[in-house]
Amino acid sequence: MSIPEHAVSLEEQIARWRSYLARRQAIHAVDVAELEDHLREQIARLVEAGLATDEAFLVAVKRMGELDALSREFAREHSERLWKQLVMPRTDPAQPASLARTDAVVAFALALAAAVLIKLPALFGLTVEANADFYARNASLFVLPLLTGYFAWKRGLDPITLRWLPMPFVVAAVLANSYPFAPGSNTEVLAALHLPIALWLMVGIGYAGDRWSQVAGRMDFVRFSGELFIYYTLIALGGAVLMAFMAMIFGAIGVKLEFFFQSWLLPCGAVGAIVIAAWLVEAKQSVIENMAPVLTQLFTPLCTAVLLTFLGTVLWTGGGVDIERNVLIAFDLLLGLVLCLLLYSVSARDHSLPPGPFDWLRVVLVVSALLADAVALWAIAARISEFGFSPNRVAALGENVVLLVNLAWSAVLYLRFLRGRGAFADLERWQTNYLPIYAGWAAVVVTVFPPVFGYV
Repeated sequence: MSIPEHAVSLEEQIARWRSYLARRQAIHAVDVAELEDHLREQIARLVEAGLATDEAFLVAVKRMGELDALSREFAREHSERLWKQLVMPRTDPAQPASLARTDAVVAFALALAAAVLIKLPALFGLTVEANADFYARNASLFVLPLLTGYFAWKRGLDPITLRWLPMPFVVAAVLANSYPFAPGSNTEVLAALHLPIALWLMVGIGYAGDRWSQVAGRMDFVRFSGELFIYYTLIALGGAVLMAFMAMIFGAIGVKLEFFFQSWLLPCGAVGAIVIAAWLVEAKQSVIENMAPVLTQLFTPLCTAVLLTFLGTVLWTGGGVDIERNVLIAFDLLLGLVLCLLLYSVSARDHSLPPGPFDWLRVVLVVSALLADAVALWAIAARISEFGFSPNRVAALGENVVLLVNLAWSAVLYLRFLRGRGAFADLERWQTNYLPIYAGWAAVVVTVFPPVFGYV
């Protein structure tokens, strides 16, 4: 028995509405199911009253908007353009004004605390100018514990989690400041770069709360991370413009601000802006959430074209890859970029939709990245066999392998979905289950590499 066309259309609309609600931080799967039952009851009554199914759906969503803030947000978002949301104030907020003010006060207080923390070592003679290595090792410790505490307060974490969650930060602080690093050592640089990655998992646990064990909770944290990066970048660009104006106008009266910039504004602003950006993502989640998918759609074809051109050039010239440290970093960043593009396309995709051209393009992107990385791995292995192991080479090799495994199995799962032999949810589950692997490898680099390589 064939399904009527109008029924299929209605189910697609309900599926999109359900997918939208499922992505919201404040609502759980059980609540989505209850709201969907209520929506279907409303639609059934309206259809019995003589409305067409598409009209009944719109009216039902509007009516539910009067009962539920999330449904109201859905109705508003899908009836107005994104840029209108960006410039128009919210006339019907999803939370009480007093709660929003409390969030703002807490966020700004924590941002101020982060700024105080990063200047606190100066009281003991550890200035930014003379002790750059100390601040590089401890940069994440000045702000990530506060950010985790903000989400722990906001999500109302249980007492057991609150007792053990600070422990990784304490261990990280002890190791970062007790290891006898040689001056300018590679292991110190690697520890400074990898410590924020390892500790970011703790932020995720605080952010997701009791939903960390769920795929949807971990995917929410993935979305938050991307949105935080967007907001932080915008704040940084605005800060750079402000500093330029300050330098010009004060320079006109003979006042130099270089010392103020280097010693106060840059370090304090850098850590404080992370907390403020996180608060902005929370406060304006319904707006900024649209940015990451737009950027993903833009850069996926561009990145694919670059990779295909690179592979074609390698085949045409027949030349090898000159693997120096900067080239290793470039290939790691390349795989990281491809992974980010894949992650945010997965997080934004409606699971109910059939495969489309962009799905095939993402598979081409992942496969081309795997081929490019295979070329780099071959050169890395040759260099290690010739010159031996070093902290940088082993770290780069490990990060390549970690990313390679993720992308390789992602390609398999995506191809299964495109061929109708697997569900898109399998790809989302794989990506979120893999998150602790990144933090685990970063923790190995921070804790194991320095003693193994003699702190050099």
